[in-house]
This record gives sequence, C-alpha cells and structure tokens, in this order.
Amino acid sequence: MQTATRPREPLETPRAAGVAGILFALLLAAAMVLIRLGIPQGADAVTTQRADPAQRSAVHAALLLVPFAGICFLWFAGAVRAHVGEGEDRFMATVFLGSGLVFTATMFGAAAAASAVLDTAHPAGTSPSRAVWDYGQHLAYTLMIGYAMRMAAVFTCSTSVIGHRLGILPRWLSVLGLLVTVILLFAATSVPWSELVFPAWSLLLSVYIVAESFRRSPAGAPAS
Repeated sequence: MQTATRPREPLETPRAAGVAGILFALLLAAAMVLIRLGIPQGADAVTTQRADPAQRSAVHAALLLVPFAGICFLWFAGAVRAHVGEGEDRFMATVFLGSGLVFTATMFGAAAAASAVLDTAHPAGTSPSRAVWDYGQHLAYTLMIGYAMRMAAVFTCSTSVIGHRLGILPRWLSVLGLLVTVILLFAATSVPWSELVFPAWSLLLSVYIVAESFRRSPAGAPAS
C-alpha cells in the first residue's frame, strides 16, 4: 500500500538562502571595514607605531562578527546548492562547494591572525610591539586579501555560471558576478577597499533571491 508524500515546496530553500546571504553580506562588510580601520595598510600603517585603544576596539569588534559571518555564509552556500539540486554537473557543483569551504576556512584564519596581533607577545592591556604588529598585520591581510578573496572570486564565478546555465539568475547579475570575479582576482591585492565588492555582490544576489521567492509565492500561501 503506497502512502502519499507531500510535495516539496521549492520556495523555502531560496528564501532561506537569501536571508542568510543578506546577513552574511552585512556582517562580512562590517568586519572588513573594522579590520581596515583597526589594522591600517599602506601609508596609514607606516605612521602607526602602536595600536591605540580605538584600533584595538575596532579589531575586537570585527573578530566578534567573523564567526557569525562564516556561519551565515555556509548556510547561504548550502541552501543555494540545495536549490540547484541535480540541475548542475558535478564539476561546477564541486568548484562551488570547495571554493566556499576554503573561503570560510581562510577567513577564519585571517581572523585568528588579527587576534594574534592583539593577544600575543605583549602583556595584557598593553599595545603590541611594532614587530608583532607588523607581522600580524601582514599575515591577516595576506590571508584575507591574497587568498580568501581569490576563493571568493571562484565562488562568485561558479555561482554566476550555474545561475546563467540554469536560468535562475538574470543576465545582468551573472555578468556582474563575472566582473566581481575579475576584480577579486586581479585588483583586490593592490586596490584598497576593493574586497568590499564581494559582500556587495552577495547582498544583491541575496536580495534578488528573496524578492523572487516572494514574487513567485502563490497568493495566500504562508511565508516560508
């Protein structure tokens, strides 16, 4: 005797992905801005001999946001992958998932390096020495800008390609994703603040997913 199964509701996953993506984009952007302000790079770093209390507070605030940004990103990536389902080939699905996992791990590594600037090799409550400050600064920026952003570029590219192939993303958003990919690959290491294009693109993608889920919802259907 066969039992009737309730059909799967396809709008729940994209809406969850969109909400998680919005939270991820806002948290990551805030953490990046605080890191930039707390651990300056380039000309600003040359004049910074010691970390003042305002800089330490900015870095501490960023470190509090990074774990939650990573959690939201994993939820976002997992929900998008569930929405795609079996529609995409294994190669693109592997690139999509692998780049997202490596990005998250590298972002956590950068946060740990930034934490080391504040908490290692100097007494509690005092500023780190210039040598420790420089080491932690360069390590954090190398991990975040040199490696994490390149993994973010791969994630953005694979998402845009999958969205274009399956027709689940508009053409302008896919093209914008490819442009963001180029910026993250070639400009992020030399143009300050350019890494913010990744959370900006993630925010646009997430808002589009949420808007589409509401637009396609049947009239009178309960919100997922």
